[in-house]
Amino acid sequence: MIARRFLEFAVGLFMILGVVALVVLAFKASSFSQYSQRNSYQVTAVFDHIGDLKIRAPVTIAGVRVGEVKKIMIDPVTFRAKVVMFLDKKQQNLPSDSSASILTAGLIGANYIEIAPGFADNLLKNDGLIEETHPAVILERLIGQLVYNLKGDKEKDENKKTK
Repeated sequence: MIARRFLEFAVGLFMILGVVALVVLAFKASSFSQYSQRNSYQVTAVFDHIGDLKIRAPVTIAGVRVGEVKKIMIDPVTFRAKVVMFLDKKQQNLPSDSSASILTAGLIGANYIEIAPGFADNLLKNDGLIEETHPAVILERLIGQLVYNLKGDKEKDENKKTK
């Protein structure tokens, strides 16, 4: 009788832990974020090309995560990608001449934004704009340029041989 009660208690405890684990996983996978408007400030950057950058992509400084991408839209006037980021309020000492680059984690990993602090005395404020940006490097374009350059070099060599 005691063994059966212990077994029922253990199964019940296991089920409760399973449900708690699913709830935690659901929060991690959803749009629930540690970067809310209360404990962060908003900065915008405009890029020529964002590659495969997604909402909730990390924003880093020197490899340390300091924020995330909150919104991506097209500027209706310039037709460039406008990226809104939430940065941790602890990072409010970023110089106004900081630059933002879209990088790739690993060879074919996800894109993220890396901020390189500048040297200006004035700081980025809430709703500030990072003016200097560097677009994502598109692997297909690089391969295309390499193939085109190799083909051009081969044609030049053939032309020299025929002369």
